[in-house]
Amino acid sequence: MDKRKLKIFSFFSGSGFLDLGFEMNGFEVDLVNEYHAPFMEAYQYSRKCMGLRKPRYGYFNIDINDFLSTRKNELHEYVTSAREDGSLVGFIGGPPCPDFSVAGKNKGRDGDNGKLSKSYVDLISEMQPDFFLFENVKGLWRTARHRAFFEELKEQLRGVGYVMTERLTNALEYGAPQDRDRILLFGVLKRRFTEVDITDFEWRKYQKYELSNIKQMPWPEQNAFVADAMTECPAGIPEELTVEHWFRSNRVEEHPNANDYFTPRGGLQRITSVDEGDVSKKSYKRLHRWRYSPTVAYGNNEVHLHPYRVRRLSAAEALALQTLPKEFVLPKDMTLTNKFKTIGNGVPFILASGIAKTMRDFLEDKL
Repeated sequence: MDKRKLKIFSFFSGSGFLDLGFEMNGFEVDLVNEYHAPFMEAYQYSRKCMGLRKPRYGYFNIDINDFLSTRKNELHEYVTSAREDGSLVGFIGGPPCPDFSVAGKNKGRDGDNGKLSKSYVDLISEMQPDFFLFENVKGLWRTARHRAFFEELKEQLRGVGYVMTERLTNALEYGAPQDRDRILLFGVLKRRFTEVDITDFEWRKYQKYELSNIKQMPWPEQNAFVADAMTECPAGIPEELTVEHWFRSNRVEEHPNANDYFTPRGGLQRITSVDEGDVSKKSYKRLHRWRYSPTVAYGNNEVHLHPYRVRRLSAAEALALQTLPKEFVLPKDMTLTNKFKTIGNGVPFILASGIAKTMRDFLEDKL
């Protein structure tokens, strides 16, 4: 008997970093929903460059709330259609998260973005997909008042028949060169599975490192900035977790987005005064080539400088730190602001792939 297909409906898709992890690991992405038109255009452009299939039900550049009102019946029909061949249908998404971030507005459930988490859970409750993934910043999980909201969302999902498991996960654990925490919530619809035990979900199955071990490694701290200087990787650290490894692996200086970078307002003197590896300042942070990067996010006046070039990071380099395949390209006519925003919003590809494989193995085992 053939295995059931695993089909994905993606919401808050951005330019599709999370989706790509699923596409490359046994899932079919059949519907894509993204409200911000430049991100949707980048999603389609990147897939065309990579030769990937179009989603069966199409791209929807609309507010997710439209699927709860004027287009509710249409989405119901798509879910029903996707199941006709015996497939399992899942929803994946990471609602915009500034309202739960310490670095953002911190308005929580009452912020415009915070409300979208409730919309996503309402959509899951209404459409009853066989499984779902909810991704967000650690502030939703660790900050007391945001955590109360998160618990309410989970209680709503339990009330409509889901069993769930969650984990605060760091991208470093999967081999990404980036210190990025995310809360991940995975759930399955009990009535669609027999004798399902969600505690069997092995969050660490494809994890390569323990975060505590990574933090204790002898990482280099700071070196005086020397333009265009070359150095060797120090002993005792995993090279794959370093900025330079991913720059070389993705051949960033030959990438189509290699020349996409901002010119810092502070001028050359300010750029060259920051040591390699000095990420202590609120604004200008220079990455160390033989260390992992802080979270790839460039809002709130945070500027990441190239380890050994006299400039900011390029979009190609930021994509490499998000561990995207080197074939992933953003459109030439996309503004720099939108390029860096969509990169910073995305889930590291390696992390997405690890979670996708874990979900695939669990779902196939329970069929």
